[in-house]
Amino acid sequence: MSYLLHIDSSSLGADSVSRQVAQSFRDSWQGPVVHRDLGAAPVPHLSAVGIAARSADQAARTPEQAAAAAIQEELIEEFLGASAYLFTVPMYDYSMPSVFKAWLDQVMTVGATVALPDGPPAAGRPALVVSARGGGYGPGTPNHGMDHVVPTLETVLGHQQSLGLDVSVLTPELTLAPVVPYMSELIPLHEASLANSHEQARKLAEAFQAAL
Repeated sequence: MSYLLHIDSSSLGADSVSRQVAQSFRDSWQGPVVHRDLGAAPVPHLSAVGIAARSADQAARTPEQAAAAAIQEELIEEFLGASAYLFTVPMYDYSMPSVFKAWLDQVMTVGATVALPDGPPAAGRPALVVSARGGGYGPGTPNHGMDHVVPTLETVLGHQQSLGLDVSVLTPELTLAPVVPYMSELIPLHEASLANSHEQARKLAEAFQAAL
């Protein structure tokens, strides 16, 4: 085993439900962890310079291209060095936090992490996405079909023409119920969802390690 790569993207720090559930995973994980907190220290968004640096000859890169390439190479090396992954990606305005999208855009590079046509080098490695959300988005709820976080990440992280990870997802829901008065009747459902997410996080940590 090399290490667990833990990527946080919530802006809420210790108050983040996604981070709290991820901590239950961490509490059951035995082994080294590399933690990158994008909420506290975001990576740059991919720029034209960064894209050009990918195809430019290393010796011919401009100083700006060299700096952009160094960021990408650091993140890619960190990603590929892991044997398992823990991502906290809460729902912000029906989608993922921009800091996580910025990280993805830096990491996803054909020939490095997206290795077509032979498949991605991280294919099959286990990954857990923890994505807390203020409401409920399951079948039968008013918000059903409006979750643009989990379906996107299952494709980006899990598809064999992308990063190819073996993705599990936990979605602690109704996190606004304790703080929004008109949602107070949903507090028991929120508490049940949260408790189940913590339990499943601990079980998944054990399962990941057993598989490795």
